[in-house]
Amino acid sequence: MKKLLSQSELHTVCQEAGCPNISHCFSRKTATFMILGKICTRNCRFCDVEKGTPEELDSNEPQRIAELVKKLGLEYVVITSVTRDDLKDGGSSSFAETIRKIKKITPETKVEVLIPDFKGLWEALKIVIESTPDVLNHNLETIQRLYPEVRPEANYKRSLEVIHNAKKLNKQVVTKSGLMVGLGEEWEEIIQVMRDLRKVDCDLLTIGQYLRPATSTYEVRRYCRPEEFERLKRAGEKLGFKNVESAPLVRSSYQAKRQLEKVSSR
Repeated sequence: MKKLLSQSELHTVCQEAGCPNISHCFSRKTATFMILGKICTRNCRFCDVEKGTPEELDSNEPQRIAELVKKLGLEYVVITSVTRDDLKDGGSSSFAETIRKIKKITPETKVEVLIPDFKGLWEALKIVIESTPDVLNHNLETIQRLYPEVRPEANYKRSLEVIHNAKKLNKQVVTKSGLMVGLGEEWEEIIQVMRDLRKVDCDLLTIGQYLRPATSTYEVRRYCRPEEFERLKRAGEKLGFKNVESAPLVRSSYQAKRQLEKVSSR
């Protein structure tokens, strides 16, 4: 996988963000592609992706991703990106073009997009939705109280609006979000995030333990026990999520195909 990605000059969030599941996924020829370069314009304190001034867009990137998807015979692809606040449309047109290229070359492939908030721009979100992704994912990451400390350039209510507006644009799109625990949140605050997500008709949820990727990032405040993740899973299902993946090493793209299959079988 690493060799193929290197030859194609493509980035994965698996590598750039130091995901703990990289060996599990790469051994099964599964990856989450990261478009729009590898340099982020924001400074979220939990993330190890490089920050700074981004490179120019690579206009051929969507085509190379689609060709690699076909070469690997992937049935399910996740497309994510760094945040590109420097771009007028936040990179939404690149997401849309990548989706279109994949579906043109391998129409049977399911495509999930994990998008930034696009600064709340309705038109940017509309561009992505009109390219018909199978799943629209936008992670809240943490509770509202911790946003100023953990995600200083993001906004909790704006992130909820991304999911809410996605459903407004297309009621059929499956919506999804993800949370990390261990950042200093209280139990009831996690439940409140779940309630807020269900109010905007979020279908799927992932919950995992925050693991500090570097000494320069936010400190882990607590390691949650496996039984706590199981309790959170049951709480989410009770609130009406169609599927909840909750375990210490769960990440937003982990078992993504299985989550959609569970929605389809309902």
